[in-house]
Amino acid sequence: MSSRWPLRSARENIALRLAAVLAAAGCAVLLGAPVADAHSVLVASSPSRDAAVADSPAEAVLVFNEQVENRFTELAVLGPDGSSHWEAGPASVVDARLSAPLRPLGPAGVYTIRYRVTSADGHPVSGAVPFRLTVAGPGSAVPAAAMTASPAGTGSMPLWPWITGGAVLLGTGFAVARRLARADA
Repeated sequence: MSSRWPLRSARENIALRLAAVLAAAGCAVLLGAPVADAHSVLVASSPSRDAAVADSPAEAVLVFNEQVENRFTELAVLGPDGSSHWEAGPASVVDARLSAPLRPLGPAGVYTIRYRVTSADGHPVSGAVPFRLTVAGPGSAVPAAAMTASPAGTGSMPLWPWITGGAVLLGTGFAVARRLARADA
């Protein structure tokens, strides 16, 4: 019987070594895996980030790595003063492309495309893309107060979630108060 122990021990050693090698390989694969990027990522823009343009672009275009939702979308092009708006109309979303027409730009300087979109997974993604107008254009700014009205579905939250939440909260409070009153009686 003593002759079987070395054979069994060798098999156990091989199994243990194989398990250790597989565990180490599994850890190496997991540690080397890229981080999952579940949210939309801006991959291109027109004008591009930090571009110097001599002529006013006709539209601002942002392209993402995946389709973005059309709800709660915002796109604003702010002038060098940081508050004047240069959009000529509402933003539109087609698959992974967000765009808005622009009025002719005015003073030379740094303009900023500010955006906020909803990823396909429901998470909001926002950012800014600066570009520089090198030659002043003929346009004039629209005051920020004139841009506060947003088209339906692009930035305003519907009222029904607030009403539903209030009704649920009120009903829960009523039920708790009634149960406490019964417990005291």
